[in-house]
Amino acid sequence: MSTLTETRTITVAHSPDSDDAFMFYGLATNKLDTGSLSFTHVLKDIQTLNEEAFRGTYDVTAVSFHAYAYITDKYLLLPHGASIGDNYGPILVSREPAKAADISTLKIAVPGTLTSAFLALRVFNADFKYEVVPFDKIIDAVKSGQCDAGLLIHEGQLFYESIGLHKVLDLGEWWHEQTGLPLPMGGNVIRRELGPEIIREVSHCLRESIRYSLANREDALAYAMQFARDMDTDLADRFVGMWVNDLTLDYTDRGREAVQRLLTEGFERGIIPNRPTVEFAT
Repeated sequence: MSTLTETRTITVAHSPDSDDAFMFYGLATNKLDTGSLSFTHVLKDIQTLNEEAFRGTYDVTAVSFHAYAYITDKYLLLPHGASIGDNYGPILVSREPAKAADISTLKIAVPGTLTSAFLALRVFNADFKYEVVPFDKIIDAVKSGQCDAGLLIHEGQLFYESIGLHKVLDLGEWWHEQTGLPLPMGGNVIRRELGPEIIREVSHCLRESIRYSLANREDALAYAMQFARDMDTDLADRFVGMWVNDLTLDYTDRGREAVQRLLTEGFERGIIPNRPTVEFAT
């Protein structure tokens, strides 16, 4: 790995969710040889991580792709670690039955204005009222009538029907119909100023962590269960499988094209002020 003899500590920030925990299992539980690098893990919700990324707080951080559009001067995308839904994605649900054509008449609970889910919904239809609600409180906001509908980005995607909510739109299905591409939600970025050698070493360690978790799925899932809010093992396994998969290990050309396409659509619709150029660490 490195010719450096002194230990370099790298801060890695990600959300306290079962899919991120699964992804970082190998690294967080010291299953891997990381050479001269040591890793400190910081757990924050995605809205906070997006805001911290503007300040360049962490060496490596999970961010929404929407937020990435604003931090390309500070961070490169790592070529692995993404959450990408191929023909599925964030789901808009409502208390009363509604159609996608009704969105302009609804007040929608959204998990943050920098989330990719919010960007994708605005690409679909920019004309709706919304309220920012913590992602794990969105279902409550819809059930209580605080909002007419809610944009689900986490495990509620799998059980909203069982609690009486109605699907209005699956943004991943819509995006796939429009583009033939998967819908990218979040990725891992690394600070440019770390320099090529450190970036290469960190990237290798993070990729090996994902590979290790996929190869040791049962153990990695057992570890991730401590972060699986009220989910049983079967539900957590389904949720992790949606967001940690082959596209997480390697975006592939389709995945990379999808990121650029989503951000370009956001720019062309006036949602993102500057045309973003997607740049990956090599």
